[in-house]
Amino acid sequence: MFAFLSARRFHGLVALVAFALLAVAFYMEYQMALEPCPLCMLQRVVFFCVGVVSLASFLTSNQGARKVCSWLVVVLSLIGAALAIRHLYLQSLPMDELPACLPGLSYMFEVFPWQEIMEAMIMGTGECGDVVWTFLGISIPGWTLVAFVGMAIVNLVIALRANKKTFF
Repeated sequence: MFAFLSARRFHGLVALVAFALLAVAFYMEYQMALEPCPLCMLQRVVFFCVGVVSLASFLTSNQGARKVCSWLVVVLSLIGAALAIRHLYLQSLPMDELPACLPGLSYMFEVFPWQEIMEAMIMGTGECGDVVWTFLGISIPGWTLVAFVGMAIVNLVIALRANKKTFF
């Protein structure tokens, strides 16, 4: 009955969701004129990596490779969830406690060493504290947290049940 619920198909679905979320992010940036903050950009990178790894798993027929991909997506999803939690924390701070705003990333790439850029992006900036869009009362990093947790759970199940044909 549930033979269609294979690890391969779930990885295809995770890849599709990751790339669809990236499409939504680019739509919000270029059509809705919502400028992404540094934490948003890092979360996009993680979604891209999750999508690529899930797509690779979907395209392979090797069960061992699929299990490795599942664990890799779990780790990537937990990193993305941590970034989203940091982002939500910054959004919960009062305006006077937010970190200072930084110059644009293009300028930072020209002037600062990459280690300082990465540290600034991970720690977040004043822009990360702005809530610029909500849906059902949940901001963008809240929804990305939901997506990352969901992807981690699906891939954890795939990794732990790698020798099974279906999930039920």
